[in-house]
Amino acid sequence: MRLLKILIKSVDNLSEWTGGIVSWLVVLLTFVTFYDVVARYLLKSGSVGIQEMEWHLFALIFLLSAGWTLKHKAHVRVDIFYAKLSRKGKAIVDIGGALFLLLPFSILIIYTSLDFVVNSWSVREGSGDPGGLPARYLIKAMIPVGFALLALQGVSELLRNISILVEGDDISGKEATKS
Repeated sequence: MRLLKILIKSVDNLSEWTGGIVSWLVVLLTFVTFYDVVARYLLKSGSVGIQEMEWHLFALIFLLSAGWTLKHKAHVRVDIFYAKLSRKGKAIVDIGGALFLLLPFSILIIYTSLDFVVNSWSVREGSGDPGGLPARYLIKAMIPVGFALLALQGVSELLRNISILVEGDDISGKEATKS
């Protein structure tokens, strides 16, 4: 049990650390978007590189924050039935979701994206547009990284929910929310 606690806490800490970094990317994206709007509409001078920077930052935010979002239960969920379930009922639903949806899908994305990333790195892919950003391969490399972070947090949540089901308590030491 002690090893499981350490594993859950380590993964949770990684998600928190990643979430903290990503929160700064949101601030950066806000400034880049503001600059882009001012440059395009007030100064009449747009930049392909700035526009690409916006979607690169958005991609990083989306990919790297998925594990943090799962940890904080801020992901999209149909709550019609889930909200009415007991703590153990919610644990059963979450275990099923992790085993049959989250983890297989994450593994599938990681596996299928590896060739895509390797090919991009092998040619040092950059933007196809004049004035675009170089090193697009770095952004593409974040696809398996982001899904690996999500899968790790999924394993943490799976272990936490199994402990709720088996032990009746959360082995991670996280305070239980009243259901």
